Amino acid sequence: MRILHTADWHLGKKLERISRMPEQIMVMDEIVRIANEQQADVVIVAGDLFDNFNPATEAVELLYRTLKRLTNNGKRLVVAIAGNHDSPDRVEAPDPLAKECGIIFIGYPYSHVNTCRLDCGISIEQSEAGFIEVRLPKYDYPLRLIVTPYASEYRLKTFLGIDNPEASLKDVLQQHWQKLADKYCDEVGVNMLVTHLFMMKKGTIPPEEPEDEKPILHIGGAQAVFSENVPQQIQYVALGHLHRFQQIDHEPCPIVYSSSPLSYSFSEAGQTKYVTVFDILPDTRVKYEKIALTAGRILHRKRFETVAEALDWLTQHPTALVELTLVTPDYLRAEDRKMLFQNHDGIVALIPEIKRTGEDTAEKQSVDLSQNMDELFVQYFKSRFNGQAPNEDIINLFREIKAEQIGE
Repeated sequence: MRILHTADWHLGKKLERISRMPEQIMVMDEIVRIANEQQADVVIVAGDLFDNFNPATEAVELLYRTLKRLTNNGKRLVVAIAGNHDSPDRVEAPDPLAKECGIIFIGYPYSHVNTCRLDCGISIEQSEAGFIEVRLPKYDYPLRLIVTPYASEYRLKTFLGIDNPEASLKDVLQQHWQKLADKYCDEVGVNMLVTHLFMMKKGTIPPEEPEDEKPILHIGGAQAVFSENVPQQIQYVALGHLHRFQQIDHEPCPIVYSSSPLSYSFSEAGQTKYVTVFDILPDTRVKYEKIALTAGRILHRKRFETVAEALDWLTQHPTALVELTLVTPDYLRAEDRKMLFQNHDGIVALIPEIKRTGEDTAEKQSVDLSQNMDELFVQYFKSRFNGQAPNEDIINLFREIKAEQIGE
């Protein structure tokens, strides 16, 4: 049985004022093409289908059209779960019709998928909250999926019937997963865990969540879950949430974030995006293949000493999306800003780096790019006016101007 794992599509996402929809259309086409070329039997989409709870109509249409194409006219099973950016109710809304096409939507950890047999021959043989067993007509062994879409820690504990507020989420999830694995996941079928959570290997440094991502690992979200909490019966863990491809652990099986299909923030600049494809047999170790995605505009963080250098680079990279830092003695002239933006439509942010002169010739004040725009403005204002911070009226005026530009 050949399975394709993808996640974190974030359909409808923008990068500041720039829509990513044209790129998302291209990369969805690429994923469909890969699924067809690889002759995948199953496609798993591990959460964050949309970028927000109320996506634009064009994002909803792109999702349904892509998933329908991925089914290959009902011959291929597609399973899509909700992530922390998704509305679980919206994800599950088309389920009765989608199921007839071979698409299974799961929005909540406690969602129950009814058993059924589809005209294409795919059947859901067994089901309970957090689990489905599927039969594909080509194979004489079943596919078992333990499925945990994203939910807040409170909702997860409520679903699992945990009243103790001090109970560790990773422990209660382990008990839940193990109970399902012991009940259904024997060696005569293939067994997977599909979830949208923050997972890491115990004792390692937690992987970073991308910029602009709604963090899971925080108060009110959910604790990190460890790879050691995965049941031994599981042969592959399909994860969603982190946008960089990474294998969290190889025990008890490959535990993989497949990555987002596009770079969605400048912290992801230079990353290659992937889907994973693997063959899975009962009671056999899985070996997966990464397949790189090539669609979409490349993100760059660039710094230049002069406007001429910046213009030369921009001319050579007409399709790039760029966060541009420009060194300037005291401020960035309006005519320089105008020239840069007129010559390239992919400048997402233009950041001045103030270079001191006179007695402080050797001293540079660089911009800390990890700060938000309000903090960057305060830093720039102080550098411009000898350390004086802007007053509340100036800060409010800056926020109004920023809000108007975002609205445009």
